[in-house]
Amino acid sequence: MQRERILAEHRRLLASLDRPEEVQSELLGTILDQNADTAFGREHGLGAVRTLADLRKAVPIRTHEALMPWIGRTMDGEPKVLTDDAPVAYFSSSGSTGREKHIPVTRAYMQQTFLPFYHAAFAPLLHTLPQALAGSDGVLNLWQDPSAPVARARNGQPHLGTSQLDYRQFGEDSAVGPGNAAPWSRIPDELADAGPWDRSYYKLRLAAEQDIRTVIGVNPAIISGLPYQLAQLWPRLVEDIRAGTLDGQPHTTPNPARADEIERYARTFGTVLPYHLWPRLSAILVWNSALASLYLPRVRETYGPGVQLFAAPIASCEGPAGVPVDRHPSGAPLYLPGCVYEFVPADGPISADSDTLLPTELEQDQDYHLVFTHVGGMYRCAVTDVVRVVGRVGRTPRIEYTGRNVVRSAAGETLTEAAALRALRAACEDTGAEIRNATYHLDAASNGAAGRYRVAVAFAGPPVPALAAALDSRLSEHCAGYLAGRRDGAIAPAEVVTVHPDAFHREWERTIRAGQRPPRVKDRVFLPAEDAWQRIVSARPDDSG
Repeated sequence: MQRERILAEHRRLLASLDRPEEVQSELLGTILDQNADTAFGREHGLGAVRTLADLRKAVPIRTHEALMPWIGRTMDGEPKVLTDDAPVAYFSSSGSTGREKHIPVTRAYMQQTFLPFYHAAFAPLLHTLPQALAGSDGVLNLWQDPSAPVARARNGQPHLGTSQLDYRQFGEDSAVGPGNAAPWSRIPDELADAGPWDRSYYKLRLAAEQDIRTVIGVNPAIISGLPYQLAQLWPRLVEDIRAGTLDGQPHTTPNPARADEIERYARTFGTVLPYHLWPRLSAILVWNSALASLYLPRVRETYGPGVQLFAAPIASCEGPAGVPVDRHPSGAPLYLPGCVYEFVPADGPISADSDTLLPTELEQDQDYHLVFTHVGGMYRCAVTDVVRVVGRVGRTPRIEYTGRNVVRSAAGETLTEAAALRALRAACEDTGAEIRNATYHLDAASNGAAGRYRVAVAFAGPPVPALAAALDSRLSEHCAGYLAGRRDGAIAPAEVVTVHPDAFHREWERTIRAGQRPPRVKDRVFLPAEDAWQRIVSARPDDSG
């Protein structure tokens, strides 16, 4: 990546933060100039829209699913449906419903919104550690995999994750991504069709002989999972390095000395940790909010005592939300040059006609549903993420991701992911509990028994029996309906189920082996799949696996 491009986009973002109204108004004008004369634009009268107030009257709030009729017309070959320029691909995401999303990716969106956002996100890393991105050879990029097999939309165009798209096709060779241009990092063509679990091993195998200084993870489950992978796979790693092979195929010069060194670490410490392989590692780029904020401090220790965590940008497949500008651990100001943002308080549901707030109207320490409009054809699109205002940079809110727009109810209460997370965090602080991961499960009321929330917890140290009572108290504090349900006996006390330390990692591995790429396998506060819950809680602490 080009240093000057990163710094230029960083400066552009900083210049916007003291004048959010002006920047957002100019951006809306640009979007309308480019896309008013489209089928969607004509159907909604966008040619007459001049202000955000006009846009609110003309276009209802919609989810991606509600926009699918127009996206479907685009995939069927109709020109100029949502945007003036035709999509070149569709971003995918499983979404909260489990159905694959199809987010149109246009050249204008990539060049005007996504790539500037993407470059700006590396500025804090570059400012703090100027050599971290100086060359590709020292970067292990676990997030991007542009050579991975790609699915197709029904019209034959690529249907892929943001981590799979080769950004160079949009005229920017420097956008290849840190680490992806390193000659050592290329997976040979004969192994290109391997599944995601094997591909993740190949990345580790190829990096194990390199002097890695920076790891790009973005998804914290990847960063947490790497030490687990090393513990499982180090014998395979040693065998390949000793023979100069990759999955048994000739690939590099045999390196018995390196193989012996790694094997000594395993024999001495009982496993191989990232800092054994890369003692000069200094930086990890990763989301550090929500559940990850509870387990990353311990995970970071396995990468080395001097390793610094840098917050990754906040985004969904529908578009960008926030870009870090400093060393704040989890929050980032809104990316004002890229999207027109609106917000709905998250203490209630969001609907097509919800009243919305502007960035300057948001309140500190409050949660909001996020709605945005951008040049790629997302008009007043409500995403499933909920964000929290944790400060300001200039006159612009600094937000952090605080959970999905998913709620649970045992007895009429509305327990949001954000409230469940805050209760768990506070309970851990109350009791000194350190965890490797956790997830909630609701046992519905039945046969006269009250409903109950159970939380599967993989502890990072000894189990803490007091955590259950502390969690029950904190849930009552963070959710008024929970407190009422507990008082009248409609909700039973919260229960903590202590599971094997690797229970969540085993489920992570299982999901990837089943075909999901690692960037898509994320932590879940409320685990949606009953079978996954049963697998996690069946892994008892004394189970050797």
